[in-house]
Formats: sequence, C-alpha cells, structure tokens
Amino acid sequence: MNLVVDAGNTQIKAGIFEGNELVYFLETYAFDEILNFISSYKIENTLLCSVIIISDEWLKALKNISKLFILDFKLPIPLNNFYKTPETLGMDRLAGVVGASFLFPKKNCLIIDIGTCLKFDLVDQNNNYLGGSISPGLHMRFQSLHHFTSKLPILEPSLEKIDLIGNSTQQAIQSGVINGMIAEINGTINRYNEKILDIQLILCGGDALFFETKINQTIFAVPKLVLIGLNSILQHNVSKT
Repeated sequence: MNLVVDAGNTQIKAGIFEGNELVYFLETYAFDEILNFISSYKIENTLLCSVIIISDEWLKALKNISKLFILDFKLPIPLNNFYKTPETLGMDRLAGVVGASFLFPKKNCLIIDIGTCLKFDLVDQNNNYLGGSISPGLHMRFQSLHHFTSKLPILEPSLEKIDLIGNSTQQAIQSGVINGMIAEINGTINRYNEKILDIQLILCGGDALFFETKINQTIFAVPKLVLIGLNSILQHNVSKT
C-alpha cells in the first residue's frame, strides 16, 4: 500500500492506494489524525505534498512508517514541466496536472481547482505542463471585502440563487463575489477554448461542488484529483528505485 498526503492551506488530505485504486481517504485539520488513520495499514511508500511548513517531528514519524518521498520541484514527475520558475510552483497544482494527465492521457486538459485560490492549469496532449493562472478563491474574496473596508460585513456564500442586481449591501456582496467568480470561470474557459481545440475540462478543489452546476460547459468533476496525481508521482519514483 502507498500513502499520499496533501497538506493544504486549510485542510490535510490523505489517501491510501493499492496500485491505482484509492481504497481509504481521510480529510482532517490535524496531522496526528493521519498517524492514527494509517496505524492499521502496512504502508510501503509515502509521498508528502505540502504548501505549509511541516515539523521535523512529523517528518520523522512518516519516515518511521515507510519510505518517504517529499514532493518538490526536484522530484521526478511523469510529465514535461515547462513552468519557467518550477521552484515557485505550488506542488498541489503540479499534482493536479499529473492526475489529469493520468486520467486523460493524450488529451488537452484544463484543470480548474476551486479552493483557497482559484487556479487554472493546462497540460497538453503531448504531456507538457504549460502553466496557468491564480486568483483569489471564494472565501478569500468575501474576507477581503471585510478586511480592507471599515463597514462591509464578512459573509458566507449563499446557497440560494443570487440575483445579478442586489438590493441590499449583503445581496450586492453576494452578487459581486459569486456572480463575478462564475463570470471569471466561464470567461476563462471560453478563452482557453478559443486558443486550444478539443480540451477536457476537469474540476476539483474544496468549492468545486458549489460551482459545478454554474459552469456552462461540460466538465468532469474529480474531487480527489490531487491525490490521484500524487499517487502517480509516487509510483513513478518507486519504479526508479
């Protein structure tokens, strides 16, 4: 069995794989829960992907469990990375791209990751990662309106349909943030479609389900895309040892 861990800005996600199959999954806020989660399984190899600082104590605990790989820009990956500053590339973005290329080989894939940030990433049919874009995510947009003003309230996204014209400050914020983000997503997809023919759209991230029905094109939702990509990277490196 292989373990992959995605330590993000908000939550930590872990998956245990047998070959290419995800057999166990955990989402948590605490590293200790990961250790409890895997204590009953015989883990042979582990890949850690983190956008936060990991303590030496936790790294030592993972090394005691199995052979540990840490995903950074120097670790070999099963695609061609044309990002000009690979040392600054978020490894969760890279893992999502690898996951897309694994699920949809020889296809142009646009990965739309909607979480703390809204990220677009493109991998082409020749397995070349070309880059993408980053902008604030849904909750960051709500928080920034409150943080950078003196009177605007902090809101949570409404699950109801949001009218374009808000007739109160709260409704105006909901319209600006949610409808604005929908317009950004659909508009960016349209620009990619104009640039690249026959593109596969793949949706992931913590807020993916919120926006899935609001995207006006056919899209394939893969909530655990990053974990699938991490497992592919881990298998790629294990095969070389």
